[in-house]
Amino acid sequence: MRVLFISANQTEINMRTAPLGLACVAQALKQAGHDVRILDLMDVSEVSESLSGVIRHVRPEAIGISLRNIDDQSMGSAHSFLTEANAIIGEVKSLSSAPIILGGAGYSIFPESVLERSCADMGICGEGEEPFRLLVERIGGKQPLGGIPGLYVRGKGLQGARSFVRDLDRLPLPHGRLLSMAEGGEATLPVQTRRGCPFGCSYCSTASIEGRMVRRRSPKKVVEWIARWTEEHVRQLYFVDNTFNLPASYAKNLCRELAATTCGVSWRCIIYPFRMEEGLAALMAEAGCTEASVGFESGCERILRTMNKRFGLDDITHTRAVLRKFDIRCMGFLLLGGPGETRDSVKESLAFADSLDLDALKVTIGIRIYPGTPLAVHARTEGVIAARDDLLFPRFYMAPGLEDWVRETVAAYAENRPNWTVDR
Repeated sequence: MRVLFISANQTEINMRTAPLGLACVAQALKQAGHDVRILDLMDVSEVSESLSGVIRHVRPEAIGISLRNIDDQSMGSAHSFLTEANAIIGEVKSLSSAPIILGGAGYSIFPESVLERSCADMGICGEGEEPFRLLVERIGGKQPLGGIPGLYVRGKGLQGARSFVRDLDRLPLPHGRLLSMAEGGEATLPVQTRRGCPFGCSYCSTASIEGRMVRRRSPKKVVEWIARWTEEHVRQLYFVDNTFNLPASYAKNLCRELAATTCGVSWRCIIYPFRMEEGLAALMAEAGCTEASVGFESGCERILRTMNKRFGLDDITHTRAVLRKFDIRCMGFLLLGGPGETRDSVKESLAFADSLDLDALKVTIGIRIYPGTPLAVHARTEGVIAARDDLLFPRFYMAPGLEDWVRETVAAYAENRPNWTVDR
């Protein structure tokens, strides 16, 4: 079957991100014998012209559209991308009679709401490699769609309970032109070695997308895949795993495999500041790690508990010291204004972040409320959001009476700290 995949994302948030998840689904279909093509709208200047051209050329029998971000996650602007996404879906619908299937991280958080507000035919919530393959086979054979995991059909609801592949080595990693970002020496290749997060931070949507069970790829297979990309002159990687350092045994094996190659890559990752081992940091540096993002979110022990963090201030300080010892740049993140936040806790957080002597710090004011999270439950209890609000259009939590003061205080703090950025 001829299948066209479209990455609808046209906005950079923090950094440009290649459509890795979409490319993985496309690779799975290609491996199953289907004729696949990807159009990444980040790579085009004329969207309408590109859509009509590729649809005319491919003549797709099924079209998958990935929605990575639903909004800009900023309380100051609170800009929803749904209007732009629906314009793309509508244009595709006008150009082709092929069924349109939605997917991606943004869609997976709001599967029913997004489908209802679009003209797409169906959508796959969560991991897409196996459900999409099954769906294409059923469409091609004109068979019923019931039982396909995570599939929502317009007017018929969920067809089958979501499922997660335990052994990620069963799922192929994308090659060649299926990952459009990997072109030239300046490109940054996204790498995901694990899916799922067990920690359950009060505001986080990861479980909606990847589940809570951590599943892993073989370090050897990951590094073999990276080595193939270095043959295409890729030299920079970004490990997008939410907790690169956990479990430490896995992270160490991955670093050893990477260090043993002649890839010559440099890379960044995301660290959860809990039980950060000095031995792991040494291996990370040896394998080419130059920067780690540490989302500690608060410098107040009480607020960390409210956020359901498993670490404390001593853990954060230790993590920073270990990274510094091995010359790994450290970028920190603060998330201010959540439940229980006060002027004193904000001051504690700012002072604590300052004491870490970070290479960079991003401060976010107000917390995006996602469905199915403890934060959403708390916000409904307080009357911040209505009981029937599906949260598709961005809603934020800000501790009562703090917003103006927090903005002024953070702005004054950041004025003399050029390495701090503030998302207002």
